[in-house]
Amino acid sequence: MKQLIVALQGLPADATVLLEGDDGYSPLGALELLGNGGVLPDEVVLQPDMTSD
Repeated sequence: MKQLIVALQGLPADATVLLEGDDGYSPLGALELLGNGGVLPDEVVLQPDMTSD
């Protein structure tokens, strides 16, 4: 996860981050950290921007 955060911070402030999916590309809308309490590794969920065009 640290590598992802560092990579995102290194992008220009106006850069759009896209997620590739079955239906094409979607802009990144949110990054959610799910802590698993030490039993399993924490997870990061990348959520698409659901704002209508």
